[in-house]
Amino acid sequence: MDLSTRSVRRDRVPERWRRLFLGGKGLGARYLYEELEAETNPLGPDNLLGLMLGPLSGCLPGETRYAAVTKSPLTGGFLDSYAGGRFPARLAGTLPDCLGVLVTGRADSPVAVRIDEGSVEITAADGLAGADTETVAESCPDAATACIGPAGEAMVRYASIASDGGDHHAGRGGAGAVMGAKNLKAVVVRGDPVRPTGELAELRREYAEAYRNHDTGRWLRSGATIESLDFADETGLLATRGWQETAFDGSDAIGVEAAKAAAVEREYSDDDHPGGFRVETDDGDTVPRGATAMTLGAGLGIDDFDDVATLGAVCDRLGMDVIGAGNAVAWAIRAADAGCVDLDVSFGDADAAVGLLERIATRDGPIADALADGVSVAADRYGGEAFVPTVKSMAVPSYDPRRAGSMALAYATSDRGGCHRRARPFEREVFEGEWTLETQVRAVVAAQDVRSALWCLPTDDFVGDVLDDLGAEWLAALEREYDSSDLSRLGRRVWTLVRLFNVREGFDRSDDSLPPVFRDPPSAGGPSIDPDDFERALDRYYASRGWGPNGRPLPETLARLELDDVADDRTPLGSPGTDPNSTSAAGDRSE
Repeated sequence: MDLSTRSVRRDRVPERWRRLFLGGKGLGARYLYEELEAETNPLGPDNLLGLMLGPLSGCLPGETRYAAVTKSPLTGGFLDSYAGGRFPARLAGTLPDCLGVLVTGRADSPVAVRIDEGSVEITAADGLAGADTETVAESCPDAATACIGPAGEAMVRYASIASDGGDHHAGRGGAGAVMGAKNLKAVVVRGDPVRPTGELAELRREYAEAYRNHDTGRWLRSGATIESLDFADETGLLATRGWQETAFDGSDAIGVEAAKAAAVEREYSDDDHPGGFRVETDDGDTVPRGATAMTLGAGLGIDDFDDVATLGAVCDRLGMDVIGAGNAVAWAIRAADAGCVDLDVSFGDADAAVGLLERIATRDGPIADALADGVSVAADRYGGEAFVPTVKSMAVPSYDPRRAGSMALAYATSDRGGCHRRARPFEREVFEGEWTLETQVRAVVAAQDVRSALWCLPTDDFVGDVLDDLGAEWLAALEREYDSSDLSRLGRRVWTLVRLFNVREGFDRSDDSLPPVFRDPPSAGGPSIDPDDFERALDRYYASRGWGPNGRPLPETLARLELDDVADDRTPLGSPGTDPNSTSAAGDRSE
């Protein structure tokens, strides 16, 4: 749909694209690379926003997910962000023959897209201007919505797209700001969700049972993602008080046991997939998750569960990524302590944090305006680059990698910026002891490929742990013949396609760098990341990927992945360096 002309059309997905990229992340990346010109302004009308489904949307157990795919206003590179809840399930059911909704252009006033039993209409939404995400959802009680709050309208560069009144978010990287720039307040979907039948229904029952009995399923039922805080604290991975420490003495007060004590409801879907702990706040209720407790709790030195839940609810209603927002506040506190900015904020002060979040969401004042553009912009403007780590201008989640070097590599090479969902090797390394560089690289590459493949279906992250064949059995039920090696290759193909997009935007080895924070031990002592070891690991990573020493894919790699007809003339390709397993290759970056 083109919001500038308010026109809608349906295009058939090329069969070759369906075969090579399936849907979700892969198909979204293919459309983005094909239809966007290099250096397109992410907040301009020409940027493309895809709300992407996949061949298994609504069929797999767990929550149906969609992928928000666009050029990120935060990083200037590729962005895929995922959310579940009622919206993607009903979108898949209402548009059963569609693999995605692609939005371009810019409306001249706020609009909503309304989808009902296959019909699509672009309507005025002036009455929703300025509304928070909960209000938007309440205005459409018989529908599922994906909408933006005030932060998206203000084009905060880590604004989210919220579903179910703020219970679910496509959070990281600023897809909500892209909606705001397009004057698109909401996508409203009526109709029933997908109801798998026949072989797909039997597979759903079988895999739901397997998930209930899987370690991941038991863990999530026990404590949801809030238990991540307890794990990170016990293993010395919990970024605390603006990345100054790696453990939090108030963790018991905001961790999983505190959540259980405060919960008024624990949600489950039909297949016993938990939706998290619902807790009351002064302004309603919210579903705090692990990132909320880690980033807005330990990260800000706040040890009161009610305060942490309130901070999460503020971000949910305003439509801001909690990781980006929490790190912005943490940077502001450290910058105020260092005299870089004049702000009355401090660690442990929840009221001041709420006030700053509200000012960021509306760009109220010069410092809030800078923070709305991200930590990297604020640090460039005021100083303090070493306070909070970023990768490709995206603030890093609260798993501190200084005890697990593989995680530093995972953060640095993440295709969308600092992200722990692409690969989480720390879950093994922290128990197995320090890995060799070769082990680090193998673990990171394998996890990135697996996640890329699963996000083409797309699947719930946690349910994906029981898809040992990466979904091949499910696709066979749809008469799409893939085996696990085909799907592993799909993941590698999509990862390299996204790299082509980022290379075309000017990304190179310097963007896969080690944040300064990780080069020094935390204030209480402990390990740090050796920069030379990191560079050697990066050499090996590029070699494993079939990229040159500057991080550009090699022509022979594109041929092997069936991407040789994809790269355009504006995308520089790599050439082999010297020995990719030696530090000399790192020094030869001109290619």
